[in-house]
Amino acid sequence: MNVAVNNQVSQLAPFSAQQWQSGEHQLVCVEKWSETHDVTSFRFQGTQPVKFHFKPGQFLTLLLEINGDKIARSYTISSSPSRPYSIVLTVKRIAGGKVSNYLAESLEVGHIVRALGPDGSFNLVDISAQKYLFLSAGCGITPMYSMSRWLADTEIGADISFLHSAKSNKDLIFESAIAQMAERSSEFKLNYILEELGIFANVGVSAKFTDKQAGRLNTENLARLVPDFKSRTVFVCGPEPYMNAVKALLESLDFDMSKFHQESFGSFKGDSAELDAAKEQIKSNTADTSGFMLSIADRTRALSAEQTLLDGIEAEGLPIIAACRSGVCGACKCKVVTGEVESSSQMTLTTDQIAAGYVLACSTKLKSDVTLEL
Repeated sequence: MNVAVNNQVSQLAPFSAQQWQSGEHQLVCVEKWSETHDVTSFRFQGTQPVKFHFKPGQFLTLLLEINGDKIARSYTISSSPSRPYSIVLTVKRIAGGKVSNYLAESLEVGHIVRALGPDGSFNLVDISAQKYLFLSAGCGITPMYSMSRWLADTEIGADISFLHSAKSNKDLIFESAIAQMAERSSEFKLNYILEELGIFANVGVSAKFTDKQAGRLNTENLARLVPDFKSRTVFVCGPEPYMNAVKALLESLDFDMSKFHQESFGSFKGDSAELDAAKEQIKSNTADTSGFMLSIADRTRALSAEQTLLDGIEAEGLPIIAACRSGVCGACKCKVVTGEVESSSQMTLTTDQIAAGYVLACSTKLKSDVTLEL
């Protein structure tokens, strides 16, 4: 990470901005603020004038170097493309989280970061809807906030029901901003479910459009707070146990699951102290296997039928960016030179790349001996 010594970025006329293209970018942090006691937002602009173009709900992958280690982490863009001259990432600090704590403590205004993206099919362009139900928990609110802001800015009277779950009132992210959107539209219905209701003051929040309930999302409070939920398209984001519980709940209520969409990152989305431990586990798990052989340059390693190319690459200590680890971000793209593989995701690959043998390492397993090119 470098320190920017040029203040020109904030003074550049937006009319000269080039449209942002997918790929690797250099971004400069121009603003930093606290959302809650453990959540921080960072506003970025391009190091050169840029008009950010992305789909509401997509994410960026930050390419960082921390204490000599190269690390990639993906974060949802919390700002809206309807406000295109800057981009905001919102990060929750995780106990023991290498990246989230580094960003909160060390990333300051004027610092430059490298980023990949935008990526992700969980967005309002690739998923069409007439009536929206946003269900989120914790920092899973970030794509919902981007989507809500986009709809509020671009569509008059968008029919939105927003139901967010959090631990307590002090853990509510974007509370005032979302409340303002709800206050301006009779079709925007905002409700919260808090594990610890506690005592709080709704400064500037009208009780006529927001309801804070104690407990957890269940059949009773879903039906009461969103009585027409079966007629809505559902967008879900939050910790993996929350998303699994919501999916099971809706299935039990005979919801049309073709209208159910959830953020498709796995448990390593954003930041996790478990990531480094998982890599160590990968190394030990791949030490003694008797499956097909993976060859990369002068390295060879046997992988079982259940292990991915990414497992083998990381076990060998070879350099690769693996941010989402679930076939979404495209950062771990590599090329199969010889051999047969099976992929569960080709989400970010073009038809030409697939024809040329490119695969996503995190989502690809061996079906024969394979030679790989990074």
